[in-house]
Amino acid sequence: MDKKAEFFRSLKFLLFSISAGAIELLSFTLLNEFAGWPYWPCYLIALVLSVIWNFTLNRRYTFRSANNVPVAMAKVFLFYLIFTPASTLLGNWLAEGLHWNEYLVTAINMILNFVLEYLYDRFYVFRDSIDTNEAARRENADNGI
Repeated sequence: MDKKAEFFRSLKFLLFSISAGAIELLSFTLLNEFAGWPYWPCYLIALVLSVIWNFTLNRRYTFRSANNVPVAMAKVFLFYLIFTPASTLLGNWLAEGLHWNEYLVTAINMILNFVLEYLYDRFYVFRDSIDTNEAARRENADNGI
């Protein structure tokens, strides 16, 4: 494993996750402030929007994967089958039941999501297809690899 390549892969994942986090926070804020809904639907819609964004960018640019998109998305869907109910129920309990600040709860969920999803994507979803897309193949050919 090339430590330098892994460092930059992690950095790209972080940057794309920050952009996904911005999408999640913006959409959560708009829904939370203007829709008048409880915590859980605001969080759930915002999470789905950020996941689609994050998956698309990380598949192409971070993991540079040429794997089958429906298969990769199905694997990510499995992650969210567990993460989404757990984080939604926990978030709703903290925000509605314990009256924690909704934005603090969302930030905690986002940090958990970032760490767990990176590990899941790196070691399960894209494990066997890292650096297999056309851009990675072209770069490897240019470097004589």
